[in-house]
Amino acid sequence: MQAHESYMRRCLELAQLGAGSVSPNPMVGAVFVHQGRVVSEGYHQMFGGPHAEARVVADVQSQYGADAAELFKSGTMYVSLEPCAHYGKTPPCAQLLADHHLGSVVVACRDPFSQVNGRGIQLMKDAGIDVVEGVLEQEARWVNRRFITSVGNQRPYIILKWAQTADGYMAPIDGTQRWITGAVAKQLVHRWRSEEDAVLIGTKTALSDHPRLTVREWSGRNPRRVLIDKQLVVPSDSALFDGSAETFVFNALKSDWTDKVKYIALEDMDWYLPQKIMYQLYLMDIQSVIVEGGRKTLDLFIESGLWDEARVFTSRKSWNGGIPSPSLQTIVSEEHRVGQDQLAIDYRDH
Repeated sequence: MQAHESYMRRCLELAQLGAGSVSPNPMVGAVFVHQGRVVSEGYHQMFGGPHAEARVVADVQSQYGADAAELFKSGTMYVSLEPCAHYGKTPPCAQLLADHHLGSVVVACRDPFSQVNGRGIQLMKDAGIDVVEGVLEQEARWVNRRFITSVGNQRPYIILKWAQTADGYMAPIDGTQRWITGAVAKQLVHRWRSEEDAVLIGTKTALSDHPRLTVREWSGRNPRRVLIDKQLVVPSDSALFDGSAETFVFNALKSDWTDKVKYIALEDMDWYLPQKIMYQLYLMDIQSVIVEGGRKTLDLFIESGLWDEARVFTSRKSWNGGIPSPSLQTIVSEEHRVGQDQLAIDYRDH
């Protein structure tokens, strides 16, 4: 079992290299081992591209040619998520492993998607493959918590993010912009944006901070931008509409599509607003959202109990006044030093 766990940990490390590139697919890593030696490893690199198992199979064939068939029969494929059993952007990986007569396959956790969930494992067992399940299952589910939340709850995984002063304030009363954290924290936030599907703010943040919500301090793709602007008061020359990323505007007045801006009108925006927005984003295959809005927007999600993770920066600065930051009344799960700032991360217990 120790050997199984060692190889599976490597699968999980590989899987996370796909962060920000494979959504709405899950992140998956695979390692092929023969007689105690790692022959090949790979991960799902891009949505629509070859899956991890397919990459590894192709690599072994490339390395060993005709001899690959014998290696497969006496080797073991480790994979962090149950191989798929359906045709999507690519053929089913479970069938691929069955066709190559793998000696054994070790799976961390099942894929909760209805077209897979146990079917991939059964397909491999029916082909005579020895299948072992549940190796580092909880760790694997954690790596794919965004995917699992999306499939199970029909909404994106929701991350709340804000910065606060040492004395607990997050913004000036007069609505002006004033930086709280340092350059290292800013770079980390840009990295986070590159790893998630979307970032969300409200009207006041758009008007006071003039944010672009893009990735500038990190290498990666820009997230889609989500703006809650009930009366469409954010001007058209806002940086949010600069075309550098898709922008979705949830409002009460119009539905329209203009270049990279999609206006989505919601009926009765005073009722269940976060739930309505998250369901619409789910329907658009958005698997994760960072809420970077002000106090009012954050409170919408907190009061609805609609969040999974909170990332809170606390600086050494004190303002002696301002808009108080939210209070979650939960126990902090992790703490890290980020430059001169302190980062606390809390995971909501569902």
